[in-house]
Amino acid sequence: MAKPDIRFASPLQIDKLAKQFSAEYLERFDQLPDMDDDDLIAFLAEVHVEFILIHPFREGNGRLSRLLLDVLAVKAGLQPLDYTLWDEHKDFYFKAIQAGRDGDYQYVERLVRDVAESQQDD
Repeated sequence: MAKPDIRFASPLQIDKLAKQFSAEYLERFDQLPDMDDDDLIAFLAEVHVEFILIHPFREGNGRLSRLLLDVLAVKAGLQPLDYTLWDEHKDFYFKAIQAGRDGDYQYVERLVRDVAESQQDD
């Protein structure tokens, strides 16, 4: 399975990767309200990328990962995020996910920060 230059996890690896994802990210759920803004943005960006890369379905990766991001954002005290900006800049979004695949989350962090900050301005 693939989207533009994005490869998803092998089905044989999904169980292992899901357990790692849970241990590394989901188990930190209760810490979200105590994170400062920079740590929260970095955390949300990393969660988004890592979840997309292990998500086992050809379609729905983005929608489900955005729903997860909304749950995490609300737990942290934010509103559910408006992803219109991401949809308007899909090429940048896909390139940001590609960079995240290689451990460079700064571009997804920018996307998360832009969305979170735009909602604070409202």
